[in-house]
Amino acid sequence: MPTRRQALTLMGAFAMWPLAPRLAIPAAAFSKIENSGFYRFKLGDLEITALSDGTLPLPLAKIYRNKAESELQKQLDANFLGTEPHVSINAFLINDGQRLVLVDAGTGTLFGPIAGKLISHLSNAGYQPSQIDAVVLTHIHADHTGGLTIEGKRQYPNADVHIAEREYDFWINRLTNVAHTPELEKDFASAKAALAPYISADRVRLFKDNAPPIPGFGSILRPGHTPGHSSIVVSSKGERLVIWGDIIHGDYIQFDDPDVYVTFDVDGREAVKTRAVALEEAAQQKYLVAGAHIPFPGIGHVVRDETMFGFIPLNYSE
Repeated sequence: MPTRRQALTLMGAFAMWPLAPRLAIPAAAFSKIENSGFYRFKLGDLEITALSDGTLPLPLAKIYRNKAESELQKQLDANFLGTEPHVSINAFLINDGQRLVLVDAGTGTLFGPIAGKLISHLSNAGYQPSQIDAVVLTHIHADHTGGLTIEGKRQYPNADVHIAEREYDFWINRLTNVAHTPELEKDFASAKAALAPYISADRVRLFKDNAPPIPGFGSILRPGHTPGHSSIVVSSKGERLVIWGDIIHGDYIQFDDPDVYVTFDVDGREAVKTRAVALEEAAQQKYLVAGAHIPFPGIGHVVRDETMFGFIPLNYSE
C-alpha cells in the first residue's frame, strides 16, 4: 500500500498529465468514395429508383425570366443557395417485375465530369445498361438524352426509346418553324446525335399526345418547355407517381412564383400556363411527383401554402 507521500506524488503526476506531450495520432484521410447516387422506394408493387446524373452549378437568377434578377437573387439567398446553386439532374428507373423502364437518360459526356454519372449510379443500384428494356423520354433536351449515346454508341443496346410524336417532329423532323438561334441550333444538333444510332437501329417508338408510351405507363402532354414535353405516369395499388420532367427548375422560386420561367423554355409563356395546371393538379390530387431538377432525389408532394405552392419531400425510409 503506498504511503501518504507516495500518494501525493502520484496525484501531482496526474495533475500534470494535460501538460505532458501527447502521442500524435494522424487524422483520417478524406474519403475517396463518392455518393451512391440512387434512392429506392416502393410504389405499390413497383420498385422506383431515383438516379442522379450529377448536379450543375447555374446562375439561376440570370436564367430565370419574368421577375427582376435582384429579387430572384434575394429569394435564392434567403434559402442559402447563393449565386450559383447546384441544380440536380435526375432520372428514374421503374421495375414492374417484368421490365426495367428508364425515364430520361442524363447528360452523358455533354456537360463534363460534374455530370454524366447516371450509368455508374445505375450500377450502384444493382442494374446494368444492357438490362434496360425501354427508355421513355419526357423531352429531348441534352440533359435528358445526352446519356443515350456516347461516341456514337448506344448506351442501352437492348432498349427501345419512346418519345412523344410532337417532340420528335420538332427536334428531329423539324416540322415547326422557330427562330433559329445559335443555342437552339446546338440543341437540334445534340438531339440528332443522341438519337441517330437508335433511329438507324429502328429502336425509336413514338406515342401520341396523352397516350401510353408503353403498356402500363401513361403520359400527360405538358407543353411549353418544349413542344412535346410530357410527364410520365405510373400507378400501382392506388398509388400514383407523375414523373414531371422539367415543370420545375431548381427549388423555391417556381413553387412560390409559377410565372417565372427559364431561358431554356422554347415557349416560356406556354410553360407558365403548363406549370400552373401541373402544380394545381398535383396539390389537389395529392399524388407523388418526381422532378428532373428538384434537389435529388426530387420526389415529393405539392401543397398549397401561404405564398403559392410548396414542396414536401418524400419521407426517407429504408
